[in-house]
Amino acid sequence: MLNLHALRLFHHVAEQGSITKAAEQLNISQPAVTSQIKRLERDLELPLFSPHGRGVLLTEFGIRLAQDTRRLFALERNIENTIEEYKQGKMGRLHIVATYLPANFLLPSWIASYKHTYPNVDVQFITASSINAIQLLLHYDADVAFIGGAQQSHPLLETTLLHTDEMWFVVHKDHKLAAQGTTLAEVVKEPFVFREKSSYSREQLLSLCSIHQLMMPRIGLEMNGFSELIRVVSGGYGIAFLSALEARDEVEKGNLRRIDVQDVKLTNPICLYHRKEPLQTQALQFLELMP
Repeated sequence: MLNLHALRLFHHVAEQGSITKAAEQLNISQPAVTSQIKRLERDLELPLFSPHGRGVLLTEFGIRLAQDTRRLFALERNIENTIEEYKQGKMGRLHIVATYLPANFLLPSWIASYKHTYPNVDVQFITASSINAIQLLLHYDADVAFIGGAQQSHPLLETTLLHTDEMWFVVHKDHKLAAQGTTLAEVVKEPFVFREKSSYSREQLLSLCSIHQLMMPRIGLEMNGFSELIRVVSGGYGIAFLSALEARDEVEKGNLRRIDVQDVKLTNPICLYHRKEPLQTQALQFLELMP
């Protein structure tokens, strides 16, 4: 088996062209370097240097070995640099999972900022339901999860509230209830455009009606996608009950107007979830860059 310590000393002597210079560079004694080189030659049963004035001259085999050691220790430096970059979070992987709301309205800008700072980290970004997001975390297929809607608890997960978004009733700008103050009882008389049954906004509104002992809102249309829902309401049909993050752009453009429902103050929480164990460096750095 090769003596790597002696091989390293040989490499430095070959690079410097002098045992004395190599010893000075390594901060060890010249006799110690000479002893290790002679031991390496005995182990290899081949001469490495020939005397040459104050310096040393590589033998034919020594030249060949010096070429190999140059590649070997360059590779060693590359490995050390890679290890250090992983430790510092400059390389590696970051797996993020999020539900629809944070995935579309919060995370894109956060991920862009992170990639500008850490371009060599491979980021995998998945949009999933809250149930699937939790499962991905628990099965180590995600490092962090951003979930909108009702806060969930799990004994293996840590939860942090990141953002609390208002819930808005919105309609076409010419709707009779646009920009007016009214009550929930009046609003639920109008047809609603709803997302799928499992959506947070839909479940919240139905629960609210039940608490206030009001009739359930009439489902005028049921849509699978947010964009389609916005286009329908912007086109003049029905009321949508949405998170402010979803509706704000269209309200600011004037395509939609809010209804001031005086007896309703609901919010949509967005939480960060991760396993109850130390976060990897890449995940910590991503969270540090979040506004």
